[in-house]
Amino acid sequence: MRREKPELLIPASNLEVLKVAITYGADAVYIGGEMFSLRAKAKNFSKEDMKEGIAFAHKHGKQVYVTANITAHNRDLEAVHAYFQELKEIKPDALIISDPGVFMIAKEICPEIDVHISTQANNVNYATYHFWHKLGATRVVSARELSIREIGEIRKNIPDDLEIETFIHGAMCISYSGRCLLSNYFTGRDANLGACTHPCRWKYYITEESRPGEYLPIEENERGTYIFNSKDLCMIEHIPDIIEAGIDSLKIEGRMKTALYVATVARTYRQAIDDYFKDPALYEKNIPYYKEEIAKCTYRQFTTGFFYGPTTHETQIYDSNTYIREYTYLGLIGEKNSAGLYSLEQRNKFCVGDTIEVMKPDGRNLTAIVKTITDADGEPMESCPHPKQQIYVDLGIELDIRDLLRKKED
Repeated sequence: MRREKPELLIPASNLEVLKVAITYGADAVYIGGEMFSLRAKAKNFSKEDMKEGIAFAHKHGKQVYVTANITAHNRDLEAVHAYFQELKEIKPDALIISDPGVFMIAKEICPEIDVHISTQANNVNYATYHFWHKLGATRVVSARELSIREIGEIRKNIPDDLEIETFIHGAMCISYSGRCLLSNYFTGRDANLGACTHPCRWKYYITEESRPGEYLPIEENERGTYIFNSKDLCMIEHIPDIIEAGIDSLKIEGRMKTALYVATVARTYRQAIDDYFKDPALYEKNIPYYKEEIAKCTYRQFTTGFFYGPTTHETQIYDSNTYIREYTYLGLIGEKNSAGLYSLEQRNKFCVGDTIEVMKPDGRNLTAIVKTITDADGEPMESCPHPKQQIYVDLGIELDIRDLLRKKED
Protein backbone atom coordinates (compact mmCIF):
# COMPACT_ATOMS: atom_id res chain seq x y z
CA MET A 1 0.00 0.00 0.00
CA ARG A 2 1.40 3.40 -1.01
CA ARG A 3 2.35 5.99 1.60
CA GLU A 4 0.00 8.94 2.10
CA LYS A 5 3.01 11.24 2.52
CA PRO A 6 6.57 10.47 1.35
CA GLU A 7 9.16 9.53 3.92
CA LEU A 8 11.89 12.05 4.72
CA LEU A 9 15.13 10.05 4.97
CA ILE A 10 18.08 11.77 6.65
CA PRO A 11 21.75 10.68 7.01
CA ALA A 12 23.58 10.35 10.32
CA SER A 13 27.33 10.00 10.88
CA ASN A 14 27.08 9.09 14.57
CA LEU A 15 24.65 8.63 17.46
CA GLU A 16 24.45 12.32 18.32
CA VAL A 17 23.55 13.24 14.74
CA LEU A 18 20.98 10.44 14.55
CA LYS A 19 19.17 11.93 17.53
CA VAL A 20 19.34 15.37 15.91
CA ALA A 21 17.89 14.00 12.66
CA ILE A 22 14.95 12.43 14.50
CA THR A 23 14.39 15.51 16.64
CA TYR A 24 14.41 17.88 13.65
CA GLY A 25 11.96 16.04 11.44
CA ALA A 26 13.29 12.81 9.90
CA ASP A 27 10.87 9.94 9.36
CA ALA A 28 13.82 7.60 8.98
CA VAL A 29 17.61 7.76 9.29
CA TYR A 30 20.25 5.83 7.38
CA ILE A 31 23.54 5.02 9.04
CA GLY A 32 26.72 3.01 8.50
CA GLY A 33 28.22 0.41 10.76
CA GLU A 34 31.95 0.01 11.24
CA MET A 35 32.21 -2.11 8.05
CA PHE A 36 30.84 -2.24 4.49
CA SER A 37 29.08 1.14 4.43
CA LEU A 38 30.90 3.16 1.71
CA ARG A 39 32.00 5.82 4.20
CA ALA A 40 35.29 4.49 5.57
CA LYS A 41 36.33 7.95 6.85
CA ALA A 42 33.05 8.62 8.66
CA LYS A 43 32.84 7.94 12.39
CA ASN A 44 30.07 5.41 11.77
CA PHE A 45 28.26 3.38 14.42
CA SER A 46 29.56 0.79 16.84
CA LYS A 47 27.26 -2.12 17.67
CA GLU A 48 26.29 -0.45 20.94
CA ASP A 49 25.59 2.94 19.34
CA MET A 50 23.54 1.25 16.64
CA LYS A 51 21.38 -0.45 19.28
CA GLU A 52 20.87 2.82 21.14
CA GLY A 53 20.11 4.72 17.95
CA ILE A 54 17.51 2.20 16.80
CA ALA A 55 15.89 2.20 20.24
CA PHE A 56 15.77 6.03 20.22
CA ALA A 57 14.23 6.09 16.74
CA HIS A 58 11.63 3.43 17.54
CA LYS A 59 10.68 5.26 20.74
CA HIS A 60 9.79 8.24 18.53
CA GLY A 61 8.01 6.14 15.92
CA LYS A 62 10.85 6.46 13.36
CA GLN A 63 13.00 3.94 11.49
CA VAL A 64 16.71 3.23 10.97
CA TYR A 65 18.30 1.72 7.85
CA VAL A 66 21.85 0.35 7.84
CA THR A 67 24.06 0.65 4.76
CA ALA A 68 26.06 -2.35 3.58
CA ASN A 69 26.47 -1.19 0.01
CA ILE A 70 30.10 -1.89 -0.87
CA THR A 71 31.06 -3.82 -3.98
CA ALA A 72 32.31 -6.93 -2.18
CA HIS A 73 35.42 -8.89 -3.10
CA ASN A 74 36.04 -12.54 -2.21
CA ARG A 75 38.03 -11.45 0.83
CA ASP A 76 34.97 -9.59 2.19
CA LEU A 77 32.41 -12.39 2.09
CA GLU A 78 33.28 -14.17 5.34
CA ALA A 79 33.13 -10.88 7.25
CA VAL A 80 29.83 -10.00 5.52
CA HIS A 81 28.30 -13.21 6.89
CA ALA A 82 29.49 -12.34 10.41
CA TYR A 83 28.28 -8.73 10.12
CA PHE A 84 24.77 -9.74 9.08
CA GLN A 85 24.63 -12.15 12.03
CA GLU A 86 25.22 -9.10 14.27
CA LEU A 87 22.60 -7.06 12.42
CA LYS A 88 20.10 -9.89 12.81
CA GLU A 89 20.37 -9.37 16.58
CA ILE A 90 20.33 -5.55 16.41
CA LYS A 91 17.22 -5.50 14.16
CA PRO A 92 17.45 -2.36 12.00
CA ASP A 93 14.36 -1.69 9.90
CA ALA A 94 16.15 -2.26 6.60
CA LEU A 95 19.52 -2.95 5.00
CA ILE A 96 20.77 -0.88 2.05
CA ILE A 97 22.67 -3.15 -0.35
CA SER A 98 24.04 -2.90 -3.90
CA ASP A 99 26.01 -6.12 -4.48
CA PRO A 100 23.91 -9.14 -5.59
CA GLY A 101 26.13 -11.51 -3.61
CA VAL A 102 25.76 -9.44 -0.45
CA PHE A 103 22.01 -9.30 -1.14
CA MET A 104 21.77 -13.11 -1.20
CA ILE A 105 23.76 -13.41 2.03
CA ALA A 106 21.40 -10.93 3.72
CA LYS A 107 18.33 -12.86 2.55
CA GLU A 108 19.86 -16.08 3.86
CA ILE A 109 20.95 -14.79 7.29
CA CYS A 110 18.31 -12.19 8.17
CA PRO A 111 15.32 -12.67 5.83
CA GLU A 112 13.07 -10.88 8.32
CA ILE A 113 14.87 -7.54 7.67
CA ASP A 114 13.77 -5.56 4.59
CA VAL A 115 16.37 -4.98 1.89
CA HIS A 116 16.63 -1.71 -0.05
CA ILE A 117 18.71 -1.64 -3.23
CA SER A 118 21.32 1.12 -3.15
CA THR A 119 21.78 3.75 -5.86
CA GLN A 120 25.21 2.11 -6.34
CA ALA A 121 23.40 -0.65 -8.25
CA ASN A 122 22.60 1.88 -11.05
CA ASN A 123 18.83 1.46 -11.06
CA VAL A 124 17.59 3.36 -14.13
CA ASN A 125 14.61 1.38 -15.52
CA TYR A 126 11.49 -0.40 -14.33
CA ALA A 127 12.74 -3.82 -15.54
CA THR A 128 15.57 -3.51 -12.99
CA TYR A 129 13.02 -2.66 -10.31
CA HIS A 130 11.03 -5.79 -11.22
CA PHE A 131 14.23 -7.87 -11.04
CA TRP A 132 14.98 -6.81 -7.48
CA HIS A 133 11.33 -7.04 -6.42
CA LYS A 134 11.16 -10.70 -7.55
CA LEU A 135 14.24 -11.42 -5.44
CA GLY A 136 12.58 -9.93 -2.37
CA ALA A 137 13.65 -6.27 -2.22
CA THR A 138 11.05 -3.90 -0.78
CA ARG A 139 12.60 -0.67 -2.07
CA VAL A 140 14.93 0.44 -4.87
CA VAL A 141 16.93 3.69 -4.79
CA SER A 142 16.89 5.40 -8.18
CA ALA A 143 20.11 6.42 -9.90
CA ARG A 144 20.76 10.15 -9.69
CA GLU A 145 20.84 10.31 -13.51
CA LEU A 146 17.05 9.86 -13.81
CA SER A 147 14.65 12.68 -14.64
CA ILE A 148 11.32 13.31 -12.93
CA ARG A 149 9.60 11.97 -16.05
CA GLU A 150 11.61 8.73 -15.98
CA ILE A 151 10.91 8.19 -12.29
CA GLY A 152 7.20 8.72 -12.98
CA GLU A 153 7.35 6.08 -15.72
CA ILE A 154 8.99 3.63 -13.32
CA ARG A 155 6.26 4.26 -10.75
CA LYS A 156 3.54 3.44 -13.31
CA ASN A 157 5.23 0.18 -14.27
CA ILE A 158 6.08 -1.39 -10.91
CA PRO A 159 3.95 -2.92 -8.13
CA ASP A 160 2.50 -0.61 -5.49
CA ASP A 161 4.31 -2.50 -2.74
CA LEU A 162 7.74 -1.73 -4.25
CA GLU A 163 8.95 1.65 -3.00
CA ILE A 164 11.03 4.22 -4.87
CA GLU A 165 13.68 6.14 -2.93
CA THR A 166 15.35 9.13 -4.58
CA PHE A 167 18.08 11.59 -3.59
CA ILE A 168 16.64 15.12 -3.54
CA HIS A 169 19.42 17.05 -1.77
CA GLY A 170 23.19 16.91 -1.33
CA ALA A 171 26.45 16.26 -3.13
CA MET A 172 26.46 14.93 -6.68
CA CYS A 173 29.02 12.45 -8.05
CA ILE A 174 30.94 12.96 -11.29
CA SER A 175 30.58 9.26 -12.10
CA TYR A 176 27.54 7.14 -12.86
CA SER A 177 25.71 6.84 -9.52
CA GLY A 178 28.89 6.79 -7.51
CA ARG A 179 30.90 4.19 -9.48
CA CYS A 180 33.98 6.39 -9.76
CA LEU A 181 37.45 4.98 -10.49
CA LEU A 182 39.43 8.22 -10.14
CA SER A 183 40.16 7.72 -6.43
CA ASN A 184 41.46 4.20 -6.97
CA TYR A 185 43.56 5.27 -9.95
CA PHE A 186 45.21 8.27 -8.27
CA THR A 187 45.58 7.08 -4.68
CA GLY A 188 44.80 3.36 -4.49
CA ARG A 189 41.78 4.10 -2.29
CA ASP A 190 38.65 2.42 -3.67
CA ALA A 191 35.47 4.52 -3.76
CA ASN A 192 33.39 1.34 -4.02
CA LEU A 193 34.86 0.13 -0.74
CA GLY A 194 34.13 3.38 1.06
CA ALA A 195 37.54 5.06 0.85
CA CYS A 196 36.93 7.75 -1.80
CA THR A 197 39.37 10.70 -1.73
CA HIS A 198 36.95 12.88 -3.78
CA PRO A 199 39.30 13.62 -6.69
CA CYS A 200 36.34 15.17 -8.49
CA ARG A 201 36.87 18.18 -6.19
CA TRP A 202 40.56 18.58 -7.09
CA LYS A 203 41.95 21.26 -9.38
CA TYR A 204 43.06 20.05 -12.83
CA TYR A 205 45.11 21.47 -15.72
CA ILE A 206 45.85 20.36 -19.29
CA THR A 207 49.46 19.96 -20.38
CA GLU A 208 50.86 19.27 -23.86
CA GLU A 209 53.50 16.51 -24.13
CA SER A 210 56.24 18.62 -25.72
CA ARG A 211 55.72 21.52 -23.26
CA PRO A 212 56.00 19.99 -19.77
CA GLY A 213 55.14 22.34 -16.94
CA GLU A 214 53.11 24.67 -19.15
CA TYR A 215 49.52 24.68 -17.98
CA LEU A 216 46.85 25.34 -20.59
CA PRO A 217 43.54 27.01 -19.78
CA ILE A 218 40.28 25.02 -19.52
CA GLU A 219 36.79 26.52 -19.81
CA GLU A 220 38.13 30.09 -19.78
CA ASN A 221 39.79 29.63 -16.39
CA GLU A 222 43.20 31.27 -16.67
CA ARG A 223 45.21 28.88 -14.51
CA GLY A 224 43.21 25.67 -14.27
CA THR A 225 39.71 24.59 -13.37
CA TYR A 226 37.64 22.24 -11.24
CA ILE A 227 36.19 20.50 -14.30
CA PHE A 228 34.54 17.64 -12.36
CA ASN A 229 33.20 19.69 -9.44
CA SER A 230 29.39 19.52 -9.44
CA LYS A 231 27.08 21.89 -7.64
CA ASP A 232 24.96 20.34 -4.89
CA LEU A 233 21.51 18.97 -5.59
CA CYS A 234 18.58 20.90 -4.06
CA MET A 235 14.90 20.24 -4.80
CA ILE A 236 13.33 22.35 -2.05
CA GLU A 237 11.54 24.46 -4.71
CA HIS A 238 10.15 21.42 -6.52
CA ILE A 239 8.33 19.37 -3.88
CA PRO A 240 5.10 19.19 -5.98
CA ASP A 241 6.94 17.58 -8.91
CA ILE A 242 8.58 15.05 -6.58
CA ILE A 243 5.23 14.12 -5.03
CA GLU A 244 3.54 13.82 -8.42
CA ALA A 245 6.29 11.49 -9.68
CA GLY A 246 5.29 8.97 -7.01
CA ILE A 247 8.52 8.89 -5.02
CA ASP A 248 8.02 7.12 -1.67
CA SER A 249 11.17 8.21 0.15
CA LEU A 250 12.94 11.56 -0.21
CA LYS A 251 16.60 11.01 0.57
CA ILE A 252 19.16 13.56 1.75
CA GLU A 253 22.85 12.89 1.01
CA GLY A 254 25.49 13.49 3.68
CA ARG A 255 26.62 10.73 6.06
CA MET A 256 29.75 12.75 6.88
CA LYS A 257 27.93 16.02 7.63
CA THR A 258 27.66 17.92 10.91
CA ALA A 259 24.67 18.14 13.21
CA LEU A 260 24.10 21.70 11.93
CA TYR A 261 23.79 20.46 8.34
CA VAL A 262 21.48 17.60 9.33
CA ALA A 263 19.26 19.74 11.54
CA THR A 264 18.97 22.51 8.95
CA VAL A 265 18.16 20.26 6.00
CA ALA A 266 15.84 17.95 7.96
CA ARG A 267 13.85 20.80 9.48
CA THR A 268 13.53 22.73 6.22
CA TYR A 269 12.38 19.78 4.12
CA ARG A 270 10.07 18.66 6.95
CA GLN A 271 8.39 22.08 6.89
CA ALA A 272 8.19 22.15 3.10
CA ILE A 273 6.62 18.68 2.84
CA ASP A 274 4.14 19.31 5.65
CA ASP A 275 3.19 22.73 4.29
CA TYR A 276 2.55 21.27 0.83
CA PHE A 277 0.26 18.56 2.21
CA LYS A 278 -1.53 21.10 4.38
CA ASP A 279 -2.04 23.56 1.53
CA PRO A 280 -0.10 23.82 -1.75
CA ALA A 281 -0.62 27.58 -1.70
CA LEU A 282 1.09 27.74 1.72
CA TYR A 283 4.05 25.83 0.31
CA GLU A 284 4.36 28.21 -2.66
CA LYS A 285 4.18 31.21 -0.36
CA ASN A 286 6.97 29.86 1.87
CA ILE A 287 9.47 28.94 -0.88
CA PRO A 288 11.62 32.06 -0.25
CA TYR A 289 11.80 31.08 3.44
CA TYR A 290 12.83 27.48 2.62
CA LYS A 291 15.57 28.75 0.29
CA GLU A 292 16.87 31.14 2.94
CA GLU A 293 16.93 28.41 5.60
CA ILE A 294 18.52 25.71 3.44
CA ALA A 295 21.38 28.09 2.65
CA LYS A 296 22.28 28.28 6.36
CA CYS A 297 24.24 25.03 6.14
CA THR A 298 27.32 24.34 4.03
CA TYR A 299 26.76 23.85 0.31
CA ARG A 300 28.46 24.21 -3.10
CA GLN A 301 25.81 26.32 -4.82
CA PHE A 302 22.67 24.49 -5.96
CA THR A 303 21.38 22.62 -8.99
CA THR A 304 18.38 20.43 -9.84
CA GLY A 305 20.75 17.79 -11.23
CA PHE A 306 19.18 15.50 -13.83
CA PHE A 307 15.57 15.92 -12.69
CA TYR A 308 14.64 18.18 -15.60
CA GLY A 309 16.83 16.68 -18.29
CA PRO A 310 20.55 16.40 -19.09
CA THR A 311 22.89 18.66 -17.17
CA THR A 312 24.75 21.59 -18.74
CA HIS A 313 27.91 23.56 -18.04
CA GLU A 314 25.89 25.53 -15.48
CA THR A 315 25.74 22.43 -13.25
CA GLN A 316 29.49 22.61 -12.57
CA ILE A 317 31.62 24.96 -10.45
CA TYR A 318 34.80 25.84 -12.33
CA ASP A 319 36.61 28.28 -10.07
CA SER A 320 36.53 26.72 -6.60
CA ASN A 321 36.05 23.47 -4.68
CA THR A 322 35.16 25.09 -1.35
CA TYR A 323 31.82 25.14 0.41
CA ILE A 324 29.72 28.23 0.97
CA ARG A 325 29.27 28.54 4.72
CA GLU A 326 27.09 31.27 6.18
CA TYR A 327 26.79 29.90 9.72
CA THR A 328 29.18 28.25 12.18
CA TYR A 329 28.04 25.30 14.28
CA LEU A 330 28.56 25.94 18.02
CA GLY A 331 27.01 22.88 19.65
CA LEU A 332 23.90 21.15 21.01
CA ILE A 333 22.20 22.06 24.28
CA GLY A 334 22.24 19.41 26.99
CA GLU A 335 20.93 19.20 30.56
CA LYS A 336 20.57 22.19 32.90
CA ASN A 337 22.80 22.15 36.00
CA SER A 338 22.04 23.24 39.56
CA ALA A 339 23.24 26.79 38.76
CA GLY A 340 20.67 27.12 35.97
CA LEU A 341 23.25 26.89 33.16
CA TYR A 342 22.93 24.56 30.20
CA SER A 343 25.60 22.03 29.33
CA LEU A 344 27.19 22.19 25.89
CA GLU A 345 29.99 20.29 24.17
CA GLN A 346 31.51 23.19 22.24
CA ARG A 347 32.24 22.66 18.52
CA ASN A 348 33.54 26.11 17.50
CA LYS A 349 34.73 29.17 19.41
CA PHE A 350 32.35 31.86 20.66
CA CYS A 351 32.56 34.51 23.37
CA VAL A 352 30.58 36.15 26.12
CA GLY A 353 28.61 38.98 24.52
CA ASP A 354 28.29 37.27 21.11
CA THR A 355 24.92 37.31 19.40
CA ILE A 356 24.03 33.79 18.33
CA GLU A 357 21.01 31.95 16.93
CA VAL A 358 19.14 29.09 18.58
CA MET A 359 17.58 26.57 16.18
CA LYS A 360 14.42 24.98 17.56
CA PRO A 361 13.04 21.69 16.15
CA ASP A 362 9.60 23.32 15.77
CA GLY A 363 10.93 25.77 13.15
CA ARG A 364 11.66 28.79 15.33
CA ASN A 365 14.99 30.61 15.24
CA LEU A 366 15.66 32.61 18.40
CA THR A 367 18.30 35.32 18.69
CA ALA A 368 20.20 35.29 21.97
CA ILE A 369 23.22 36.97 23.56
CA VAL A 370 25.77 34.84 25.41
CA LYS A 371 25.63 36.09 28.99
CA THR A 372 27.78 33.51 30.79
CA ILE A 373 30.24 30.75 29.94
CA THR A 374 31.83 28.50 32.58
CA ASP A 375 34.03 25.44 32.36
CA ALA A 376 33.00 22.03 33.74
CA ASP A 377 34.15 23.14 37.23
CA GLY A 378 32.05 26.29 37.18
CA GLU A 379 34.96 28.67 36.57
CA PRO A 380 33.95 31.72 34.44
CA MET A 381 35.34 31.98 30.89
CA GLU A 382 35.29 34.87 28.44
CA SER A 383 35.45 32.51 25.45
CA CYS A 384 35.65 28.80 24.67
CA PRO A 385 38.51 28.26 22.20
CA HIS A 386 39.01 24.50 22.66
CA PRO A 387 36.90 22.23 20.38
CA LYS A 388 34.74 19.66 22.18
CA GLN A 389 35.34 21.28 25.55
CA GLN A 390 32.49 20.62 28.01
CA ILE A 391 31.12 24.01 29.07
CA TYR A 392 27.99 25.59 30.57
CA VAL A 393 26.18 28.60 29.15
CA ASP A 394 23.49 31.13 29.99
CA LEU A 395 21.81 32.71 26.97
CA GLY A 396 19.15 34.56 28.92
CA ILE A 397 16.34 32.35 27.55
CA GLU A 398 14.83 28.94 28.32
CA LEU A 399 16.32 26.15 26.22
CA ASP A 400 15.58 22.49 25.52
CA ILE A 401 17.79 19.45 25.03
CA ARG A 402 19.11 19.27 21.44
CA ASP A 403 18.40 22.91 20.66
CA LEU A 404 21.19 23.78 18.25
CA LEU A 405 23.40 26.87 18.55
CA ARG A 406 24.83 28.53 15.45
CA LYS A 407 26.52 31.84 14.70
CA LYS A 408 26.34 33.87 11.51
CA GLU A 409 29.70 34.30 9.79
CA ASP A 410 31.11 37.85 9.81
